[in-house]
Amino acid sequence: MVVVGRGRAPRGRVRLAAERRRYFDLVAEGVGTVEACRRVGVDRRTGHYWRHGRPSRAGATARPAARPGPDSGRFLSAGERIAIADGLAAGRSRRAIAAELGRSPSTISREIARNARPCGEYRPHAAHDLARARRPRPKTGKIAACPELRDRVQAMLTDKFSPEQIAARLRRDHPDRPELHVTHETIYQALYVQGRGELRRELARALRTGRTMRKPRASGEQRRPRFAEPMVMISDRPAEAADRAVPGHWEGDLIIGKDNASAIATLVDRSTRYTLLVALPDGRGADAVRDALAAVAATLPAHLRRSLTWDQGSEMGRHHEFTVATGIPVYFCDPHSPWQRGSNENTNGLLRQYFPKSTDLSVHTPEHLAAVAAQLNRRPRKTLNWDTPAERLATLLAETS
Repeated sequence: MVVVGRGRAPRGRVRLAAERRRYFDLVAEGVGTVEACRRVGVDRRTGHYWRHGRPSRAGATARPAARPGPDSGRFLSAGERIAIADGLAAGRSRRAIAAELGRSPSTISREIARNARPCGEYRPHAAHDLARARRPRPKTGKIAACPELRDRVQAMLTDKFSPEQIAARLRRDHPDRPELHVTHETIYQALYVQGRGELRRELARALRTGRTMRKPRASGEQRRPRFAEPMVMISDRPAEAADRAVPGHWEGDLIIGKDNASAIATLVDRSTRYTLLVALPDGRGADAVRDALAAVAATLPAHLRRSLTWDQGSEMGRHHEFTVATGIPVYFCDPHSPWQRGSNENTNGLLRQYFPKSTDLSVHTPEHLAAVAAQLNRRPRKTLNWDTPAERLATLLAETS
C-alpha cells in the first residue's frame, strides 16, 4: 500500500521506491525521521510506516528496523529486500523479482519463506533484522560448546580412532542425543584451524597422517604445465567441432593392455562416430604415438583433418610436432574431464568387447584392427538415427563434394 502526504499527488511505485531508499540512506547517516522525510519530500507518517511498519490490528508495535550495514554480495542487502517488498506489492512473480535483482528465484522464495511475518506479510527491514540476527560471527564450535562431546572425541583420538570412525560411532552409540552427533569435518576443523582451541593440538599427531596442519591441494588452475610446449585447451576449439555438423574433428585416446605394457590408439570422428584403430608396436611413448598418428593422418583426405581432441596423457608430449607434420591442431581436455571426449569414451567401452582388459594388445595386427574398426563402423547407432558411421560419413562426404 502506498502512503502519500496530505495534499500531495500520488508519486507512483517506481519513484516512491527510490524515495524510500533515499530515506533509509539518510536515517543510516543519523538524520532524524522528520528531517529525512522533509529532505526526501514525503509526509512524516510515510517515513514512520517505512521505519516501523504498520501497527497490527492487535495494536502490537513493530520493532525499529536496523540501519543498513555493509553486506557482502553473498547475502541479500537491505536495498534488495526493499525491492522484493515493492515487487510483491506490485503483484510481480518471484521469478520476475529474481530476474530484476540478478538473483536465483530460489533465493527470493527462501527469503520470503524465512523472513515473512506469520500472516504472510513481508516487511523488508524487519526481514533484514531477522536475517542479520541469524548469522552472528564468530560462532562457537559444537565441540567447544559441549564439554562432554569434547572429552569423548579427545579420548577416541587418543585411542587412535579416525575422525570418521569417531563421528560414526558417536551417532550409533547415542542415536537419541543429537548434541553428541558431529561430522568428521568438524573434528578436523577443531584440530587444524588455528585459534579455535576446541581440541588439544597434540591430538593431531594421533591421526594416521601424523600431520598437524592440512596439506593444501593444488587446483586444476594451479597445476604445473603438463608439457614443455604450451597446450591449446578445448575451450579454444572451433565452434564447428562442438556442434558436430562437420566431419574431420576427431577425439583420441589409448586403450591399455595387461600390466600397462601394450596399447592401441583409438580415433573417433565427432560428427559420424567413424572409428579408426591405430597399432602401437613400438610402445606408447610420445615419439611412438606421434609417428603412428601421423601415419594414419596421412591417409585421410584434407577435409577430414580438421582437429584432434585428446586428454592430457603423457603420450601426447610431442603434440606440437604432430601438428607440424600433419597440419592437424591438437586440443586438450581439462583435467579429470572425460565427458569432454564423450564419443571416444563410449567407443572405447564398445572396443572392450574385442579387446578385454588385462590382455596383451600387442598380439593384434594392423589388419585385425582394421577389421574390428570396419565391423564397428557397420553397427547402426541410435545417436545417428540408426544410420551406421560408415553410411553417415559417406553421406556427409557426398554433400561436401
